[in-house]
Amino acid sequence: MSIEQLQPANQQQASVYLPYIQGAKRNILPFAISLYQKGVLEGQRKIEASEHIPFIVTWNVASLPSDLTRCRVQFDGNADLSYELMMASFEFINFLIELMENYKRYRVTDFSQIFYRKLLRIDE
Repeated sequence: MSIEQLQPANQQQASVYLPYIQGAKRNILPFAISLYQKGVLEGQRKIEASEHIPFIVTWNVASLPSDLTRCRVQFDGNADLSYELMMASFEFINFLIELMENYKRYRVTDFSQIFYRKLLRIDE
């Protein structure tokens, strides 16, 4: 399923996350929740002056915004290129919102630089 085919989550589901999401991102929140509930996403990591690297992301779906979500990213279908991190579900949904914003701009399903820094534990 592509991002464009997502149906928005209902208002009740979205309202639980509203305190955690600010500004214009709230408009995308119902779609990000719908994507989150799928538990899987395929995309491509954009690499400058090179081929994009395909990835698949899987995660457990938590019930509450403060519950932890375990996210696993595998690049290029290679088990040696698998990374995992845990974060509060509201934080992961925020990354999904950014991914959806980037998709609208560039037509590439890719996470933000901040997500990858967290995934690779660069700032720790």
